[in-house]
Amino acid sequence: MEMLSSFHSQTKAFPWKLMQRRCRINSAHEIKLPQLRCPNQKPIKPLKTTSTVNISWIKKLNNKTKITTTTTDILRLFDSLSLPVPPDLYTCLIKECTIKKNPSTALDLHAHIKNTNFRPTLVFLNRLLLMLVSCGQLCIARQLFDQMPVKDLYSWAVIILGYIDVADYQESITLFVNMMMQQQQLCTTSHLLLEFPSWIIVCLLKACVCTFNMELGKQVHGLLLKLGSSSDISFMGSLISFYGKFGCLEDANFVFNQLLHHNTVIWTAKIVNNCREGHFDDVLRDFIEMGRKEIKKNSFTFSSVLKACAGLDDDGNCGRQVHASAIKMGLESNDYVQCGLVDMYGKCGLLRDAKRVFGMISNKKNIACWNAMLVGYVKNGSCVEAVKFLYQMKAAGIEVQESLIEDVRIICGSLDRETKEAVMIHT
Repeated sequence: MEMLSSFHSQTKAFPWKLMQRRCRINSAHEIKLPQLRCPNQKPIKPLKTTSTVNISWIKKLNNKTKITTTTTDILRLFDSLSLPVPPDLYTCLIKECTIKKNPSTALDLHAHIKNTNFRPTLVFLNRLLLMLVSCGQLCIARQLFDQMPVKDLYSWAVIILGYIDVADYQESITLFVNMMMQQQQLCTTSHLLLEFPSWIIVCLLKACVCTFNMELGKQVHGLLLKLGSSSDISFMGSLISFYGKFGCLEDANFVFNQLLHHNTVIWTAKIVNNCREGHFDDVLRDFIEMGRKEIKKNSFTFSSVLKACAGLDDDGNCGRQVHASAIKMGLESNDYVQCGLVDMYGKCGLLRDAKRVFGMISNKKNIACWNAMLVGYVKNGSCVEAVKFLYQMKAAGIEVQESLIEDVRIICGSLDRETKEAVMIHT
């Protein structure tokens, strides 16, 4: 009895009423307790199901487990489960492959899409076309392009750029002409060129130069004028370079004068044209005019102006002023500017200045600077220095052009036998 009374006294403090509130008594023999969880445990959120597939979770899993999951692995997983690959996942895989430029992955992905019942849209086909071109599979891309029932502007742009990248300029021109003919049949040519990416027009004009097809370039120019794009700087800069490379400075200057505003690209294109034709005074005049109009100069501008300074007979005075301007603009360490400075000082007979600039070059594998320094020694008849420099080039792993070696042989023809043998050993 004492034990029962003791037990009863201890159970008085137990919160039976609280338990009755938290418990549901279904019958005399069944009591259902509420679900218990730890105080610090957060409730589990339900999984979100969306139509958009994102492969970021795969990347996070790879980072945690340090296991590389490839596109082929993902495709095999879906095949093993007999599940169709969602279009959004295809798009993500195509985008990733385009960035990484993996040819084998591109072929696997293209083959997988081709062997399924998936019906791609035009936008999807354009992305697939871009992936194949970016991964160097131009032949497969051309097959896909020819099989596309419908092609838009971007379909043509991608395949044209693909042939330009592999320097097949003639085929790129042929594709452009075919595109224009098809659009002409659809009566949409008048707005096509305006919607066409400007960089494609730039590449097309480059293809015209490489294939010596000046007539097509003039037709493109005429069409741009007809469509009222004569003030578009992105087009006109390429046209100035196009006419300049054909030696038609009058046409290039006509395009230049038609523009109301001239930026760095336009001025640099004009300077390059004049420098190519040997109009060095005009180059310096344009360079001064750029400064007067506060047009920013870039490394290509200085490179062309320094080349013009090397052709002037002024003992390098203009070149020194241009060098000072490059220092002021912080371009002295640029590879193009440094190469131009070495070439300019060497041709002006200022070998000490050329050596000083060459010693400041950070990129010791810049072959153009090495060749410019060697040309400076040869031009000034410094045979011994030229031979020493040949050994320095060999030690640096620089391959010397045969024509430069022949020039060194010529200037060393009057030296003693030992020096001649040293030159022959190096060659």
